[in-house]
Amino acid sequence: MSTTVMATSSNYWEDLRKQARQLENELDLKLVSFSKLCTSYRSSYSSGHDQQARDSRSESFGPFQDNMLVSMTSEVEQLLTKLSVFNDKMAEYTNSPGALSHNAALMHTLQRHRDILQDYTHEFHKTKSNFLSLREREDLLGSVHRDIESYKSSTVVNNRRTELFMKEHEHLRNSNSLIDNAISIAMATKENITFQRGMLKSIQTRVTTLANRFPAINGLIQKINLRKRRDSLILGGVIGICTILLLLYTFH
Repeated sequence: MSTTVMATSSNYWEDLRKQARQLENELDLKLVSFSKLCTSYRSSYSSGHDQQARDSRSESFGPFQDNMLVSMTSEVEQLLTKLSVFNDKMAEYTNSPGALSHNAALMHTLQRHRDILQDYTHEFHKTKSNFLSLREREDLLGSVHRDIESYKSSTVVNNRRTELFMKEHEHLRNSNSLIDNAISIAMATKENITFQRGMLKSIQTRVTTLANRFPAINGLIQKINLRKRRDSLILGGVIGICTILLLLYTFH
């Protein structure tokens, strides 16, 4: 009966060790994959020398990689928890009455499994911490870069607006100068026409006086007056058309 109990206890211990080693092998593979995934994220981040490359990488690869990281993190944590449970079961077994005769060897084996669990836990938390630090750094740099680009864009827009306002102001100033010149020319033309009109009136008065004295030339004077009026109308029309064209060119 005692031999049967010892055999049963030995089988229980071996079963615990077998399951613990299986979990350790699974953890080793998962941690290697987890480390490679974090390393690939770091490599893709480092290869993006500018923000545009990082944004392109983030849009095409980031979401899929983030989902993989979350899934793998959960799997590793579950395996660590299971391995810890089996270590606790092995610790309970070493304190059982049937294991006292082999306690030293069992404690040595248990300590080895505990060291493996501690190493895996430390490696997992270190890799995870490095990844989170890198991720925070990338998010911070991305935020700063976006702020800088936003400031540059607003500055370019403001400079463009200022340049347009300055051009419009220069155009208006040139238009005012052309209008002033046109008005000056019109005033000078008006004064010249007024002066010529006075002279013509004086001549007309003298001619009328002569016509009254010499009726024979009265018909000739009337023809001269008709031609003069026609010339005045033509001259006035030409001046008006020139003034209108000048104003249209100025405001175009």
